[in-house]
Order: sequence, then structure tokens, then C-alpha cells
Amino acid sequence: MSSAGLNKWTVSGNLAADVVVKTVDLRNGQQKRVADGTIYVRGVKDRNESFTVRLSIWEGSAAWRKISFLKKGSLIICTGSVEPVPYVSKTDSTPKAGLNMQVLDIDLDRVKDPDGENGYNNPQTNNKTPVGV
Repeated sequence: MSSAGLNKWTVSGNLAADVVVKTVDLRNGQQKRVADGTIYVRGVKDRNESFTVRLSIWEGSAAWRKISFLKKGSLIICTGSVEPVPYVSKTDSTPKAGLNMQVLDIDLDRVKDPDGENGYNNPQTNNKTPVGV
């Protein structure tokens, strides 16, 4: 397999909010569900600086099976393809860029659980049945 032109990224961060599932109309006339979310990623050189990555998780992907665990504050590791998205800042009209990721798979590091002692729960030892979306 050649890796020429391969766009595969791995990024970890905390979810800014619970993911939101919506149904979209495809060009072929069919409908498909997609979950949208945002993660905060800490800066590499300066840990006090962070940036956001917008996530799109499509129904049928390996990541889709884990969306019931994707709650605000959860620390997750996402793998997928990334595209820069240029925009103009509303505050000072300077050109900037954001990142959008089409998520293929998600590893759950620390999952936010309001019932847990410390607010987090390990999904591998969680006895609760996840709610299907």
C-alpha cells in the first residue's frame, strides 16, 4: 500500500460539549446521520495555549459505535482526515484557519460520568449499557 496522498491524523483532547447527532440529505437522495462535536487540544510548546478541532462522525464508521460515550469533558483520541478551514476573525477581521476532522475511529481515554466518584469512568469497566443513537 502506498501512503502517497494519505491524510491520516491522530489528535487527543477534551470534548467541549456532548456531540450533537443530526440527519443530513446526501446528494444521491438518501439520508445519513452525522454526529458533530468539538475538542479542545492543548498546545505542544505552551500547555496554557489550546486550539479547537471540529469533529464529524458519520454513521457506519468505527467511531459511530462510541458516540453514546462522547460527553462534555471526556478525554478522547480521534483518528481521521483533517482539512483546514479558512475564515476571517469577527473581532479584528484578520484571516485565520480552523481544523475540521472526519473521524474514522475514537479511543476513549477518560469518559465523563456524572455518576462516577471522580466524575470519570473507564468505558471498558463500565457496567452500564450504552444508549443507542
